[in-house]
Order: sequence, then C-alpha cells, then structure tokens
Amino acid sequence: MSGEWKGWRSLFRKRREDPIVSEEPLYTMDEHDGLLDELVASTHTEKEQNINEITVSDRHPEAGFQDTTDDTDLPAKKKTFTAHPLPLEEVVIDNASPHAPSAPLEQQAPEEIEGTAIKTNEKKRTFRDLFSIRHREHEEYSPEKHGTLVDLSYKPSPGIEEVEVYPVHPPYAYIRILYDIVSHEYTYQVIEPILTDGEEEFYKEIKSRLFETLDISTRGLSRSETREILREACRGIIADYEIRLDPAEEEKILYRMDREFLGDALIDPVMHDPFIEDISCDGLMAPIFVYHTRYESMKTTLTYKDSTELDSFVTKLAQRAGKYISIAEPILDATMSDGSRIQMTLGTEVTAHGSTFTIRKFREEPITPTDLIEWKTFSSLSIAFLWLAVESGKSCLFAGGTASGKTTSLNAISLFMPPLAKIITLEDTRELKLPHPNWIPSITRDSFDTGGRGEIDLYELLRAALRQRPEYLLVGEVRGREALTLFQAMSTGHITYSTVHADSVASVVHRLENPPMNVPRNMLSALNLVSVQVQARVGGQRIRRNKQIIEVLDIDPRTNELITNEVFRWKPSSDEITYLGKSFILEDIMEERGWNDERMQEELKRRQEVLEWMRVRKIRHYRDVSAILMDYFRNPEDVIKKVRRDLYESV
Repeated sequence: MSGEWKGWRSLFRKRREDPIVSEEPLYTMDEHDGLLDELVASTHTEKEQNINEITVSDRHPEAGFQDTTDDTDLPAKKKTFTAHPLPLEEVVIDNASPHAPSAPLEQQAPEEIEGTAIKTNEKKRTFRDLFSIRHREHEEYSPEKHGTLVDLSYKPSPGIEEVEVYPVHPPYAYIRILYDIVSHEYTYQVIEPILTDGEEEFYKEIKSRLFETLDISTRGLSRSETREILREACRGIIADYEIRLDPAEEEKILYRMDREFLGDALIDPVMHDPFIEDISCDGLMAPIFVYHTRYESMKTTLTYKDSTELDSFVTKLAQRAGKYISIAEPILDATMSDGSRIQMTLGTEVTAHGSTFTIRKFREEPITPTDLIEWKTFSSLSIAFLWLAVESGKSCLFAGGTASGKTTSLNAISLFMPPLAKIITLEDTRELKLPHPNWIPSITRDSFDTGGRGEIDLYELLRAALRQRPEYLLVGEVRGREALTLFQAMSTGHITYSTVHADSVASVVHRLENPPMNVPRNMLSALNLVSVQVQARVGGQRIRRNKQIIEVLDIDPRTNELITNEVFRWKPSSDEITYLGKSFILEDIMEERGWNDERMQEELKRRQEVLEWMRVRKIRHYRDVSAILMDYFRNPEDVIKKVRRDLYESV
C-alpha cells in the first residue's frame, strides 16, 4: 500500500509544527462534528431557555463543552435548526473558565503571563480557522534565480553531429539540429521540459480536475488573458492539494497545461519555429516530418503513439478552424487561427495508418520585394519593372508548380499598388495580407449540408466583387469556372492578378482553354504579363527563382497563336536573372506618360536604387516597405534624394 503513495502524493506538504501547540491533532473528525452541533445548538435554544439568561461562556466549563440543554427528545446525531443568526467566524471557542475572574495583567506573575499568552493563542482560533487551507505566498519563476527548465547539454553519439541549437519558445522549447554522417540526413530534435513520474501523475490529476471544474468562455479574451486564467486555475488546484512545488517544478506543469489547452499540443514547439514551412504527420507510430528553410525536409523526434490522442488532436484542429470532421466526412481542408493552411484526415477510413494532417505555415509578416531581392528570387531590375507595370495597371498571372512561390510573389508585388486604390482579394484560404487601408479580403464558404446549400465559391465572390467597382482584383488561385469571369473582368478594364498551376506560358494557355476553366483564346490577349516561378537546386540547395517574365502581346490572326515577348530570363548556370533588351510594356508606359528612352531608363534606375537601399538598410517588414513605396508614389524626388545620399555616402 505504501508503494502506491510515492507519486505526486509524496509531494504533499506537511503542516508546520507550532512550538506552542501540541503535536497531537487539535481535533478529530468526530470532534469536528460534535463541535459543530454544539456551536449551532448553543445559539438556538430560545424556545427552551431564555438566551438573555444563559451566555455562551456559561455553557463552557473548563473541562470542555458541556451542553446543558435537554437532548433526550432529539435524535442521537442529527438535529434540525433554523438559520444561524451570527457569522460563524465571530463565534470564538473559549476553553477558559468563565467563572474565575482573571487579575489584571500587570498583577500576574511572569509564569502566569506566559501561560496566559499560550492560552490566548489557543483560544483565539475561530470556527473558520478549523477548516481553512494554509496557502504559502506564491513565487514567480525566474530563469536567473531558479535555473533553466530544460537541459541543453548534449552527449554526442557515434556518427551523429550537433549542427546547431536555437530557441523557438524560450525558456520552454528549443530545437537541436543533428546530422547523421553515415546516412547524410538531418534530424529535428525538440527539447522541452521533462516531467518526473510524480510530476507527470500530478499533471494528469490537475488536468482531470480542470475538465471537471473549469467553465469559462474565452470569447472576447486575448491569448494572454486566457493564459493567465488557466494558470490561476491550476495554481488554485495545486493549493487545494497543499503540494510543495518549487517555482521551476510549478512552471513546468503550467507550461504543459498551456501547451495542451491553448497551444498545439505535441507540435506546439514546431509551430513556434519561424524556419518551418510545412509540418506533416503521416499517421500513428510514424515520425512527424518538417520542411526547414535551411535543411529542407527532415524527420523530427516527435511521434504520435496513441490513436485516441491523434484523433482528438485532429478533431480539435477542425473545431478551432470552425469546421467539422467525422468518420462520415473524414477529409477536411481548413485555415488555422494564425492563417496556416491545413489538410487533415480522420481515422483509418481513407488513410491506412490512422489520422493524418499537413500544415502549411503562414508567415505572420508577409514577404516583401526586399526579401525577394535578398533571396535572389528576382533581380532588382525585374522587381523595378514589375513595380512600374503594377503602378501602370498591367494585369499579371503568376504561374508555377507546387511550393514554387507563386502566392508569395503575388503578395509581395501587391505592395506596389497605389496607396488609396480599392483592392479586393478573393481566396479559398486566407494567405494574402496587404497594408492598404482600402482593402476588402474575401474568402469562400463551404455549404451547410451535403446538398450544397449556402456554399459560396470563388465564382460567386468574383461576381459580387465586380459590383463593388474595384481598381485591383487579386484571386488567390484560379482553377475553375471563376477563370472565365476573371478574364471577362480583364477585358472590361479591371486590373487583375492571380496564380495558376503551370510551368510555362504554353501550359498556362492549355489549362485556361480546357475544362473546367474554358476561357476562349481570344480573351487571353487581355492578359499583359505571365511570371513563371520555379523551384530548383543550385549548389545542392533547393531554391526558388523567377524563371521568366513574359509579355502577352496579341493573337496571331492567321495561326490563332499567342504573340509573346520574353523580357527576363533566369540562367541556372550562373544563377542570374538577365534583361533580354526589349519590352513592349515599357514602351506603352513611355507613350502613356510622355517619356523618352532616357527618362524611362532614369526611372528604372531610381526604383532600383530605392529597392537596393531598402535591402542594404535591411528594411524587411511589410509595413515599413509599404510606407517607403507610398512615399515614393506621392513624393518621388524627396525620397530619391534621401536614398542617394544614404547609399553613396555610405559607399
């Protein structure tokens, strides 16, 4: 029996020994019951005795409590009384003799004074004191004072090297990258606080109590407010159990609670990692895989071993996204609260290894043109070219394969739109994020039932958007009947931008002309530009590059083929994006603005300098970049003077 009490129960705090009070328990449970009856009975005897004649002190001789009322007619243990007329905490238990008058304190001997003090300490205990729980003063955890929660030391294994360690949620979660010399593979190791067996058992007990007692609506509360409510509830349960935990032990349990209730459970540290793009769980007993911006695809040390836990997490993800997943409908696409896209399956209905999920993480701070230049996805000249084209109202399609950076480039280029232009974005899942004040983000909605009632797709959103007289229309991706409406909008003068899965202009035309898009070829001439993105390898590294920027000029009336002109091309051998020397769009802009060749070259040079200045100054946040672009739109001369002064003086 004693072995069963070595878990969290061994952490129970022993009551402090009072040097004055005896070590024997003050009252047993039977005495508590009797005392309660005595106290209540002593104040409810009006029908049997005159309360003015009998005082409380008259009924408590020195030997103890002696009830002078006649209880022969009452049950042995249970008595029924009316409501207590006095606050219970004011009823004082007095064990001293009420009849012996005490001498003044100054006339008593020192021994008597000391004894009186002892008796005073004993008899001043109130009824509430008997049942009070002693709470120690809470001490907040501090890494400097109480030490770290995780052990970052590493004992190298044969053939395994430690590449780097970096924090993702300090002081709770860290990531260690390991490299296997034999297999040439990287491993993503998650480092978190480890609970002892006793702490783990106590954590489960607190979690069970929270499920039973915590009933709070988090609607309208921030994450920090919800977190504080959860922590206070946990501390209250710890205090109820009178557990002795030092601040570090308590903080480990509170972190686990925060991770389970408010975070993303097992994968919470991975969701905090800014270098992770994709998270993939392939089922039960399989390691979770991630795609790292530096080390690409690699397995982690995380694994779901319990099917109930995995199914519960997938269900929770769906509920947080405002969707529903079940055995009847085991496949779901949704958007997480942070904007990440998630695709999940439930159980073994459609995936043999159990529930699965794939998360494509959403960057809280969108990619900017400065980032694209820094990563060499585009050259500064090609970005300056697109800047002029967007500002001049030229429509563009971003084409490419999966994860080639189409939507990223679309979001970055959208910063070039005029500051007060009316912009409407249409998406299946929220990915685009603009700083413009006159921006309406729209997303599709699934149906309420299996019959399709209440469904709003991209086609319906696009029809509604065209009635709102937008200057710029951005569609996340065209893949169905909305493509025809999009090209109709282009033909009527609306400036539109979108993405499409294709790897060349010919592939784009082929997809647009065939079902389910069914766009007539003569409408394709309304498109001005096609930017082809590609994911490739250079020097053993996976990179994203702008393969081509192509102008769509017209349709050949004899062959019915599109007439195109390639303006920029990426050369894999040298990893450079070069200008091919001719642009009909630039000629159109020159004609519209009344510029000559020298003026156009000067304008392109100016914009290149602004972009390079932001790159050198490491101005990367999308709001900072947008503010500079808006300043240039309103007052280009002042901006270019400042840029050239900073650029060339620093050189």
